[in-house]
Amino acid sequence: MFAVDPVSHKFDDQIQHKINQKTKPLGALGLLETLAMQIAQVQLSPQANMKPKYNIRHKLSINKPAMLVFAGDHGIAAHGVSIAPSEVTQQMVANFANGGAAINVFCRQMGLNLEVIDCGMLQPVDDPRITQHRLGNGTQAIHQKAAMSLLAVKDGFSYASEVVQRHYDSGCNLIALGEMGIGNTSSAAAIMAALLGLDIKECVGRGTGIDDSAFALKTELLGVALNLHRSKFTDPVNVLACVGGFEIVQMTGAILAAAEKKMLVVIDGFIATAAALAAVKLHPDVKDYLIFAHQSDEQGHIKMLAAMDAKPLLQLGFRLGEGTGAALSLPIIEAAVNFYNDMASFENAGVKSVV
Repeated sequence: MFAVDPVSHKFDDQIQHKINQKTKPLGALGLLETLAMQIAQVQLSPQANMKPKYNIRHKLSINKPAMLVFAGDHGIAAHGVSIAPSEVTQQMVANFANGGAAINVFCRQMGLNLEVIDCGMLQPVDDPRITQHRLGNGTQAIHQKAAMSLLAVKDGFSYASEVVQRHYDSGCNLIALGEMGIGNTSSAAAIMAALLGLDIKECVGRGTGIDDSAFALKTELLGVALNLHRSKFTDPVNVLACVGGFEIVQMTGAILAAAEKKMLVVIDGFIATAAALAAVKLHPDVKDYLIFAHQSDEQGHIKMLAAMDAKPLLQLGFRLGEGTGAALSLPIIEAAVNFYNDMASFENAGVKSVV
């Protein structure tokens, strides 16, 4: 369904030389230099049927960045694995529409265009500001049956492609991903365990702050879910159908669609990283387009990041979701672009090279 090309490494030496010739000691900007290299690789990769060429004066850019927040409900949430009932998903989505949530505050501050997508809450929010791409009224409880059908996964990918296409057509070249869904850390932990072949105890966390008894129950139910569906974990699509969430499916589709269009994709926390893992397992070249915003406090997140050799930009102790960490990483991404574009070289500045 998606055709994702790897980035070109044809110009790596020229890009690195340009970075090294900036008026600074070699490597002094650390991870910012790695990020500039990645962005340059993406934006200097030739489109199909174009002859590759390099121009040292080429400018990197972040154009019309968009925050896409995908919302959905989870059947397992009705079984005591969260501190909040599923109704909170709907309430928070209404809060997003009215501009009152943390993600709204940060998007306004960072200049991110926010779109909220209902992927399948228990009940929709009747508000034209919410994109309706519903796959159902919440998933099935994954410890009892498959979360959704394979057709629902396919439809979710198609919906996500529509959203990405619309932003791409507007001139956007970077999307950031967030989510809202009571119970979705359960689904993300199950996806992680299934795709990485790990014991659920290495993946499951406390979500928004459940107590010891709820944590023990969550671990037990997810173990049941994995045992129930294990024979069907033949590929990432089947994993998503068995233990995924409607919002996680659409995030996975958005990642694939954006990478296909050579857009940068900023990944938020634990749940968005589970979607990224599924996308990378489907198309390994997707990894070239992903920027990992932050390391959350969810205990499995660091292991999932390590499995993809991902180095997050921030570590702020977040466990909120909504795309908040991804939003706050935007100034760092823009700083990488700006130093690459505008910082003087030793030659231009008349400074003796320390390289």
